[in-house]
Amino acid sequence: MLTMKAKYALRALTTLARHGGKPLPAHQLAERAQVPESFLEVILSDLRRAGYVASKRGLQGGHQLAKPPEQIGLGDLIRSIDGPLAPIRCASLTAYRACSDCPDPDACATRVLMTDVRNAISDVLDRRTLRDQVELESIRGDLAA
Repeated sequence: MLTMKAKYALRALTTLARHGGKPLPAHQLAERAQVPESFLEVILSDLRRAGYVASKRGLQGGHQLAKPPEQIGLGDLIRSIDGPLAPIRCASLTAYRACSDCPDPDACATRVLMTDVRNAISDVLDRRTLRDQVELESIRGDLAA
């Protein structure tokens, strides 16, 4: 499940991508992305550490994308905020842990099902970039107008 933190991170990065590479102060970013400013500061810190956002202090400062939107994969972005995509740990490729109540993980039908779910989510997210998200938002906005 996508957390609010990841949803807000995606919304903030989409807003920065639409801003055309110019720095955007945190309060303006929060307003445009409709993200609570106090929560946005925490998210921006995580995004800076992960290499998605660059920040400048001062009068001409603000936040901007650290790399082009087409180089920001949505799967990697969401993993950097929320961790593994698997709905349960025993279905994770990177953070596998057997369930404590499972007598035989190799024969567990629930694990097989959740691995399929994890693979489907990963297949979609790993094919998409932030550029795709911006374009989709633009198309949706045109349809709503």
